[in-house]
Amino acid sequence: MEPLRFTHFPTNHLGLPLRRDLLHRAIVYEASRSRQGTASTKWRDEVHGSHRKLYPQKGLGRARVGDKQSPIRRGGGVAFGPKPRDFSLSLPRKIYDRAFRTALSHRFQRSELLIVDAFRNPPAYNPSYMSDMFATNRWGRTDGRSLLVARERGGDNETLFRGVEGMNREGRIVDLGKCDVKMLLEMGRVIVEEGALREVLRRHSKDLRSSVKRSSVQSRSALNGSDGVSAEVEEMIDEDEDDDDDDDGEPELDEDAVIAEERTAVRTDI
Repeated sequence: MEPLRFTHFPTNHLGLPLRRDLLHRAIVYEASRSRQGTASTKWRDEVHGSHRKLYPQKGLGRARVGDKQSPIRRGGGVAFGPKPRDFSLSLPRKIYDRAFRTALSHRFQRSELLIVDAFRNPPAYNPSYMSDMFATNRWGRTDGRSLLVARERGGDNETLFRGVEGMNREGRIVDLGKCDVKMLLEMGRVIVEEGALREVLRRHSKDLRSSVKRSSVQSRSALNGSDGVSAEVEEMIDEDEDDDDDDDGEPELDEDAVIAEERTAVRTDI
């Protein structure tokens, strides 16, 4: 494929070095949150039936025994069996955001990240059309499968979602809300809409915002002749960092990161 135009992304978005430790922590975090934790067994007190002693302790010449709910008897309770629990782990938001951008950067540096303007919806649900599209672009199973990331599902691209889901051995398609770090790394390439890429980079920029705010406050204090940042300003910065999760605006970037930009090839409609 030949690029039709060039666009620019900051190096702290698509130019990060590979950090296997961050990727590992992010994937373990996602896997732990996907576990249902609903496995449950009954202990001897929860098994239905009478809890009387089956026969006397002495006088019959048999081994001593308790009730029929004993774990050593058939139909009894389960010793040390699983109970419903929460397997989810915790991970700082800044670490997860950096791991997400690291996965995208790894794909970009290996020329496995393809950016398109928008996915063209097929005229009708036609499995052969989808198979020909994957075969022509070498996106199928023989070339490592492909992950398609759209901004949202529904409306104009519902037919595309149905078509790709019907041939999941060749690839997979997800919307922006269901894409995670593991999906970005497990297939041969990632094909993403430009709008979806910019939105996911905006969402996963928590680790960039606080550093920009703190550096800007420190620069202002230096201009005013102060040696450092006061306690009141520190408290204001911490409050802003806590509210960043609810902020829907564009992430602020430091000047050095904006100057050092990468040129990224963009492919138009497929």
